[in-house]
Parts: sequence; C-alpha cells; structure tokens
Amino acid sequence: MLNITDKSVEDKISPVLRLGFRPFFLLGGIYAPIAIAIWVYAFQHGQPSLLHVPALWWHVHEMLFGFAMAIVAGFLLTAVQNWTGINGTKDKRLALIVALWIAPRLLFWTPTPLWLISCIEALFLALVAYEISFRVLKTKGYRNLIFLPFFVLAIVANFASYATIKGMPPFPSIAVWQAMLWWFMLLISIMGGRVIPFFTAKKIGFEKPQPLLWLDAGANLPLLFLFILSFFPLTAAITSPWLMLFAGLTQTIRFMRWQPWKTLKEPLVWSLHASYLCLPVGLIFQGAALNGWITNGLFVAHNLIHLFAIGAMGGVILAMICRVTMGHTGRNIYQGPNMALPFTAIVLAAFIRSLGVGIWPQYMLHLINLSAALWIFAFVMFVIKFGYMLTRARADGHPG
Repeated sequence: MLNITDKSVEDKISPVLRLGFRPFFLLGGIYAPIAIAIWVYAFQHGQPSLLHVPALWWHVHEMLFGFAMAIVAGFLLTAVQNWTGINGTKDKRLALIVALWIAPRLLFWTPTPLWLISCIEALFLALVAYEISFRVLKTKGYRNLIFLPFFVLAIVANFASYATIKGMPPFPSIAVWQAMLWWFMLLISIMGGRVIPFFTAKKIGFEKPQPLLWLDAGANLPLLFLFILSFFPLTAAITSPWLMLFAGLTQTIRFMRWQPWKTLKEPLVWSLHASYLCLPVGLIFQGAALNGWITNGLFVAHNLIHLFAIGAMGGVILAMICRVTMGHTGRNIYQGPNMALPFTAIVLAAFIRSLGVGIWPQYMLHLINLSAALWIFAFVMFVIKFGYMLTRARADGHPG
C-alpha cells in the first residue's frame, strides 16, 4: 500500500512534479529532437560558436548522459515506488534532481569550467541512485539493488568522459562512449528480459515463457564484458567480436522465446519487440564486421553503432515512455494515441543510419538527414500526443 495519506497535500504539488516519470519523460522527449537537430547542423556546418565543448563529444554525451539518462532516471524513480510501496520522489526533491539534469544541458553553451559541469552531472546521478537505493534497502528488496552499481559505473564514466576532452586518461573519448553504450544495452537487456515477455503474454493471452538462467547469463554477461573491454583496446580487438556474436546468438534465442510474431496487431507491444530486435541484429552485424566477414569498413567505424543507439536505445525508450505515461496517468494503456507511425519511424531511422549508410556511403548526408528527420518526427509526436498527460493530474483522480 502506497504511503499516501493526505490527498489534499498531494493536490498542492504541481502535476509535473508528482512522480519522476513526468518531468523526465517530458524533458527527454523535448530534448531528443532538439539535440539531434543541433548535431545534424553541426555535422554539416562545423562547430557551433556558442558551444564550449567539441561538437562530436557533445552529440554523443548528450544522447547518452542527456537524453537517455533522463528517461532512465524518470523510469526508475517511478518504478521504485511500485517495487517498494514507498512514496516516490516528488515536489521540491524531484525539482532539485530535475534542475541538476537541466544545468549541464545549458552550461555547455557557456564558458563554465568543465570540472563544475561534471560535478553537477555526477551529483544528479548520485541523487537518483540514492532515491532508488534507500527505498529498496528500507523494504529489503535487494533484487533491485542491481541498479546501484549501474549508477556507480555511470558516475565514473561521466568523470572520465569530461577528462578525455583534456586528454587526461590513458584512453580516448570513444572508449567511454562505447562503454556507456554497452551500459545502456545491458540495462535494456536486463529490463527488457523482465518486462517485454510479461507485457506480451499479458496482452496477447498466452503463458509467459519462464526465464532460463543460462540464457539470461549468456545474453547479459557478454555485454558486461564488452563494457569493461572498452577501456582495453588491444584485448578488445581479439575478444570483442566473438563476445558480440555469442551475445547476438543468445539474445536472438531469448527474443524468439517471447513470440514476437504474435504482437503485430498492437503497436505498444510490437514496438518493444521491433526496437529490442536491433540489439541482437546489431551484435551479430558488428561481430561479423569486426571479424572481417563484412569488408566495408564503414559498417564498423561510423554506422553499426546506430543500430544500438537509435534502434535499441531510442526505440525501446519511445515505446516504454508511451506505455508508462498511459499507465501512470490513470489511462487505459491500450486506448491511447496511435503511435504506430512514430514507432515505425524510429526503427527505420536506425536501419537507414546504420545499414543504409554502410551500403550506400555516397548518399551519406542524405541518409543521415532522413534518419534524423524520422527520429525528430517520432519524438515530436510523443510530445504532441503525450505531453499534456505529463503536465496534468491523473485522469482517474488518484495521486501520482
């Protein structure tokens, strides 16, 4: 039973600050198209004069620590209330965490010292971890403490990311970016393994396949090893391709057990499957490319990473924030706005930016623009169709 006893107090809180998903889904949904539009401009016209960090560094950092981390924070700050039965973070405490997320997004465009921006961002991550962990510890739900080491790693990677601008650590920015991408893929794999088969079985009406420990380990442990190996390029060059292929195979087997072919009539379910599929497909393609089985070098260096970043990360995020927004604003999950076109757009954007540019590099700029336009369309549609839900009280009158 949630510890909410005085609805009159709850009603005095601005609706957008009543639970973590509200501000972070809204801000993440707004920031996603803005950040990509700025990057496409910078990619074609050069470093923006007002941006005080390298444009490429900013692009990757903001997709990972800006956009995606906002959604992770919103999701976990909301989910922990369900896990523990303890009130979620709200009102002034939530406003403080949101402000700590917003600050670096703005400060990059000012001459603020990088050490200060990195500390603000680390404090944001630490407070999110604290808000989750103390509730889990209080109710002894130790299974969900798995997210604490995730945030510890993210804080370390955050500081390392800033340090690479100055050339301080013995590894380049790309090592941190690759590590954090595997961080997100591991998080998506763990959470996807929990919720996608459950949502599918519940909606379609069949018995959920029981998780297999050996299969989950085979799907997840290689992603953890890939995170670690990102900082050891010599070892990674030998072992990473085989880890990717093995993970791709086990991820595919696990994915097929979820029976994705039965979901085609429900966009809120097939979107999760279509986006998640980019993870095993990306692993197999990149493993094959690194082993030299695909000879076009562009497949590896610049493009295949977008199967993970746009398809798996962006696509799963879009599908989940639509679903969570409907459920936690007191609406019937499957009677909301039709998002079939935006869901399709985000998956198309992933394949166009990765395989499309790899196959037709002579049309790179056109394909990048098309992929960016599809991404922007997808998240603008989310803001248009779901934004008002995030800023208003629950439709059923309940708190949250």
